Amino acid sequence: MKESEIKLRVILDDENIPEQIFWDATEKEEEGEEETKSVSLNIWDHKSQNTLRIDLWNKEMPTDEMKRFYVDCLGGLAQSILNSTGDEFMSTAMNRLCDKLVKHLEEEAKNGNQ
Repeated sequence: MKESEIKLRVILDDENIPEQIFWDATEKEEEGEEETKSVSLNIWDHKSQNTLRIDLWNKEMPTDEMKRFYVDCLGGLAQSILNSTGDEFMSTAMNRLCDKLVKHLEEEAKNGNQ
């Protein structure tokens, strides 16, 4: 049996706010820890039929990058739902929302609001 592992390491300040976030995985191409600004982890709890979530970002992550990160996450979920269930309706609806959100972010950037 093959085993794969994903590791997260978070360095917190005195107020428990992430200063640095590192990740590593046995299946990633490059060896060793890599730093990131944000992590979003979702775990399905089949017993209670709901999702457990951990959303972390470091102090230095700009708001516009944070918003883009969540749009990218939603786009990835749209592809995942299509790949795993074949549900084209859900995937298309999610991708349409992503398109709408990207336009919103572009408009914000154009107007200097972020």
